[in-house]
This record gives sequence, structure tokens and C-alpha cells, in this order.
Amino acid sequence: MFRGVHALNLDVKGRLAIPSKFRERLRVLCDGKLIVTVDRDHCLLLYPLQEWEILEARLAAMPNMDKQTRRLQRLLIGHATECDMDGNHRILLPPPLRDFAELEKKVVMIGQGNKLELWNEQSWIKRRDEWLEEDEDDAPLSEALESLSL
Repeated sequence: MFRGVHALNLDVKGRLAIPSKFRERLRVLCDGKLIVTVDRDHCLLLYPLQEWEILEARLAAMPNMDKQTRRLQRLLIGHATECDMDGNHRILLPPPLRDFAELEKKVVMIGQGNKLELWNEQSWIKRRDEWLEEDEDDAPLSEALESLSL
């Protein structure tokens, strides 16, 4: 499981050093082979290869005559790019994906269980603060959240 919030720096070539707490796990899980793709929240999703392959197979098996399914397939699968961790535990993020998520020098990496999210630092702070300020007391819970107890 990938957990936590990590403030990172992107170098001038677009490389990002993986936090030390994830390095060995990624070497064991996927030999440092990662997939990066876009997310509808304008961040990037970073998956260990085998986790991505499970999701990709599920997405590809969905009926693409459904407009929402086709859109999601195009976004996630269409932008999926392999990124191998180098000997210095860095990954090179492709320019089109960096541009999509507006990743510059300061990047935030958010652990999300089976994957990681990469955010522009200012975008992350803004969105996080918006989510924390939202008044959801009157909003009904989704079916998926009704059984969750914190």
C-alpha cells in the first residue's frame, strides 16, 4: 500500500526521485517498471506495472459503445506511458503528461493504496483546501460510502 503525502522536486529534465520509503517496494513489485497516465482531476496517476495491467485489462474489456467508457479508455489507456526507475530511483515524466498536470519544479506525491498521484503543488493545495471546506453534511452519501466507518 502506498500512503502519505510527499513534497518532491522535478529536475530540469523532468525527472522525479521516488521517495525512499517506496523504492524497495517498487523494485520488488514491478522491478521499477511503472505506468503513468492522466486523471480527470488534472493530476497524473502512477501505477506499478502489474497493478496497471489489471486495470487496463478491465478497462479494455468494457463495452466501448458506452460513451463514458470510451472516454475513460481514451484518457487512461491512450495516455498510459511506461516509466522505468533508473539507478538513482528517478522516473522521467514525458513532457505531454507534465504539461497536462502543469508539473513544474514543485510536485506533490499522494499515496492512494495501489497507486500514487502526482500533483502540481499549488493545484494540490488549492484542491485539498476546497475539499476540506466543502459542506457535505446535507449531501446524501453514495452507496459505496454508506457502509464505511472511520
